[in-house]
Amino acid sequence: MKEMSVRDTIELILLSAVWGSSFLFLRVAAPEFGPVFLVEMRVLTALIVLLPICIYLGSHKEIVNNWKMILIVSLTNMSIPFCLFAFAALFLNAGFASILNTTVPFFSAIIAFLYFRHKMRMGSIFGLFIGFIGVAVLVLDPANTIFEGGSLLAVGFALVACALYGLAINLVANRLQNISGLAITTGSLFYSSIFLFPFAIWQQPETMPEGSIWLSVVALGVFCTGAAYIMFYRLIARIGSHRAIMTTYLVPLFSLLWGNIFLAEKITLFMGFGFILILLGVGLTTGKMPRIAILTK
Repeated sequence: MKEMSVRDTIELILLSAVWGSSFLFLRVAAPEFGPVFLVEMRVLTALIVLLPICIYLGSHKEIVNNWKMILIVSLTNMSIPFCLFAFAALFLNAGFASILNTTVPFFSAIIAFLYFRHKMRMGSIFGLFIGFIGVAVLVLDPANTIFEGGSLLAVGFALVACALYGLAINLVANRLQNISGLAITTGSLFYSSIFLFPFAIWQQPETMPEGSIWLSVVALGVFCTGAAYIMFYRLIARIGSHRAIMTTYLVPLFSLLWGNIFLAEKITLFMGFGFILILLGVGLTTGKMPRIAILTK
């Protein structure tokens, strides 16, 4: 197996830092723009970045030939979950939301077992139980006002988004095996932009925000979506998906850090313990225990 270079390690950490910041930008921009309008701006700016590259490399032909499945992936991997997480950002802090995002492998494993006939070991079932306890620890954190306002609903929305991400992962793995990541991503952005447009017009802010808040929108689209996906698929090509997926474990660490530095969000013992339980559950469920040492193997 090819050894990871120092460059690969740096890019993996950089990608995790960028994706970790997406929860920060959601937290900042969602209250100003509203969830749906913000997501429309996010996918549209990312599309502007990726579409010329996709056409230049000829990957747009793959989009045309596989438009139906890419449309479904667009709904399950971008349009709906992006909006659900944007809504959750109205009530949940950035670090909390990013930890909930680590439950994606649970849902991916469950869907693979139920619909794609993948085997599930007893250890995997135990891992699901451990992960559920981790989520419960997060929700029951005394520092949370989780049962006030729409916070509990926001947790539910975030978990539904993670389930949709899990479904999308299975669809890509089983229905789009030979399609390039660039084509899938660009096609998904294209369809998401069209699908969300009428809802974004309906939900647009009465008074459009001005000034530096737009930087969060640009950062979400250009860096956290467009550029990040390019970096991610390049890493998969160089070091393999099993190593590139380490971002799942590193993103919450950066999200907690950015939230603490820029939004003064508190990092509680319950958040740390819940995060550890979820990671342990992910490792047991997928059969791949997260190890930081893999970065330097």
